[in-house]
Amino acid sequence: MHRLSRTTPVVNNVSLGLAFSETKTWIGLNSDSANRAGSTEGAIYTNVSESGNYSYVMEDKLLRGGFRYLTLFLVTLEDDDATVEVNSIELEIAFAPTWSNLRAYTGYFYSNDDLLNRIWYAGAYTLQTNAIPANTGRFSVTTEWANNATVGPGDTVLVDGAKRDRAVWPGDMGVAAPASFVSIGDLESIRNALQVMYDYQGTDGSFPMSGPPMLVSDSDTYHMWNMIGTYNYYLYSGNSTFLEDLWEKYLLAMEYIYAKVDTSGSGLLTATNPDDWGRTERGGNNTAANALLYRTLTTGTALADWRSNTTNSTQATTWLSAAADLKAAINTHCFSTTAGLYTNNATSGNDLYPQDANSMAVLFGVADDAERAANVSSGLTRSWTSIGAAAPELPDTVSPFVSSLEIQAHCVAGNASRALDLVRRSWGWYADHPNGTQSTVIEGYKVDGSFGYRSEGLYKNDPSYVSHAHGWGAGPTTVLTEFVVGLRVADVQGRRWRIRPLYGDLERAEGGFTTGLGKFRAAWVRNDDGGVELTFGVPAGTEGVVVLSVDGDAVVTVKTADGEEPGEEEVQVSQSSTEVEIAVNASGAEYTVTVSYE
Repeated sequence: MHRLSRTTPVVNNVSLGLAFSETKTWIGLNSDSANRAGSTEGAIYTNVSESGNYSYVMEDKLLRGGFRYLTLFLVTLEDDDATVEVNSIELEIAFAPTWSNLRAYTGYFYSNDDLLNRIWYAGAYTLQTNAIPANTGRFSVTTEWANNATVGPGDTVLVDGAKRDRAVWPGDMGVAAPASFVSIGDLESIRNALQVMYDYQGTDGSFPMSGPPMLVSDSDTYHMWNMIGTYNYYLYSGNSTFLEDLWEKYLLAMEYIYAKVDTSGSGLLTATNPDDWGRTERGGNNTAANALLYRTLTTGTALADWRSNTTNSTQATTWLSAAADLKAAINTHCFSTTAGLYTNNATSGNDLYPQDANSMAVLFGVADDAERAANVSSGLTRSWTSIGAAAPELPDTVSPFVSSLEIQAHCVAGNASRALDLVRRSWGWYADHPNGTQSTVIEGYKVDGSFGYRSEGLYKNDPSYVSHAHGWGAGPTTVLTEFVVGLRVADVQGRRWRIRPLYGDLERAEGGFTTGLGKFRAAWVRNDDGGVELTFGVPAGTEGVVVLSVDGDAVVTVKTADGEEPGEEEVQVSQSSTEVEIAVNASGAEYTVTVSYE
């Protein structure tokens, strides 16, 4: 809502116009495109043809998400000398509607690299702007815009972008939800976004590709992303009521997607609903879709065991066996030993080595072994440019969504320096762009540095349609917390946790997040002798493991905040020539691990 207070003289046929833009590039008398690509949405107007003091309040449906620039202008038909004095402008923020304090993030990150710090918070802030009131989704209209559609249940819903589409897209949530957890901790918006997809699940078990009012269909990959999102939400929240209420629907969804696997032949999934994140060369025995199914099966295994409060439940055993068979089939049919990369498809497009499939293969554990993962990580750099990774499956384009998967893959392969290099190239380029926002992450851009993402197709050569606050590009927020700081939950709500920092080229880093069990925090500083000092605190009653790389005969000590060495019932240390592993049954104390070389 905008409220304008103004004083006007006596004039005839004069209107005050309001136009909106996310970036400096489209500041002007016409708003950037938020409703339909390739259309001029223009401005909204209020008549000011009589003198006096007035206020104008925008209609709720004209809410404009993500804008940073408001242009006010006069339209006069009879009196070119007409003037309007604007006394005040009031803005009501609609995003994060359930928050009483918009600065109350439950997670944080800090390092000695200010650019990385800015990028982490750009992802966090983007996700905050993507948490919208449930009744402020986007309708498609022929003039202006209308953001008064219901997009889900409850008060707040995580959508794809602040400006557009203002709808739930489960694929986007594959990056957005983990980043939201480690930064702003907004699990309510994630839950409601997942719930609406289950509410619209088909009788055959399929999920739509997007939530209402769009309800786009025909995507096997987004169907699986919704199932993976269910795992992520339960991992973070431990909301057993939510899981129990939807479990039969989850089983139906698994039955639906696994029925597309050729179990008597290739062993691969055939994607018959090929729509995806924007890539070309879709459908069939698509490698990325098969990697997603592998992840769906392995996360489903965890859900089945958590739900039954046991290990190796019948359902989990079945899915784990199916995952193993699928992994073998992917590596048999979809990997090129010549290129050292995964192909686009087992049956066609074998000369295309896509960014998404190769990133997923490493990230999700499809790659056969550490050597193959390392080689794929190296091979992905062949598509790099000075401003990011070009996606071969969407030519001449940088996708922050797929690049978010790639930087995680590099970390899984043990190469944090490579991941940080790409973060600085891509997200750093946008963070410092004079016509960017400097505070959010973009949907996508061209390798020539223009904002014309998908211009040749769906976006109809309208670069102003691109979203500049799009949560699917918030991957660095996750990477910097879970891989660089090295802090992550390994079981529901962090009952078990893991700290394994990857230093890259940084001197120090720290971060933390909060679950229903309490606060988790870790911080490390590298020493001049090549060692490191790691301090961490986790909730009492949890257990976890700290893994640190060492070189040769390192001296390792563990102490609590009061300088005491914890007993063996609390901390157990095992050490090899390459790493030290510390098992911890947390008492609620803060611990300091020091690795030094004498």
